[in-house]
Amino acid sequence: MCGRYTFIAPAPAAEKRFDAKFTEPAPTTYNAAPSQRLPIITNAAPGQIQLLSWGLVPSWSKDPGAGPKPINARAETLAEKPSFRQLLGRRRCLVLADSFFEWQATPAGKVPHRILLRDEQPFAFAGLWDEWLDRATGELHPTFTIITTEPNALMANIHNRMPVILPTRAAEHAWLDDGLGLAAHQQLLLPYDAAVMREYVISKRVNSPANNDPEVLAAA
Repeated sequence: MCGRYTFIAPAPAAEKRFDAKFTEPAPTTYNAAPSQRLPIITNAAPGQIQLLSWGLVPSWSKDPGAGPKPINARAETLAEKPSFRQLLGRRRCLVLADSFFEWQATPAGKVPHRILLRDEQPFAFAGLWDEWLDRATGELHPTFTIITTEPNALMANIHNRMPVILPTRAAEHAWLDDGLGLAAHQQLLLPYDAAVMREYVISKRVNSPANNDPEVLAAA
């Protein structure tokens, strides 16, 4: 799964990297957690970096406070689940990040790792988004989820899942392209190349979302 990540790239660098502009002040987060508003780019507005809440609330949900808000969706079963299949066809997004965290189960307890690209550059997770309309107030509540897949060789020693990182700008453009069909989009949802990634153990400060500072990233 993917339950925590970072987005610490300066706004100008992020806008240049993704060829899009922030629609509101950009957050710097060393410990992004579910329910927070975080930067994504949707297929509906590929030139904008918007802040959406992490944890998917489907448009058809009757009571978003009572139902689940999935933070992850499995790539292998997207087309099998009606709610995700619809979003795969019409509401895909890039989730902007520059590293993520995963906890390795050991006899001594769960050990947190930080995983990033060797060049430490920003990247995009493949995601899905939706909007829930509060009929009482007329307010729209947009949310997103991150797609996960099988682990690559680097991640296999840490966890049995990893987030889908789109490998190139072409893949990012393809993911947002409404002209491609479900099969073409699903073919993009592969494990990232382990050779261009690295990881290291960090302290358990990351366990609390309240800890959102550079010390979270320090090697243990």
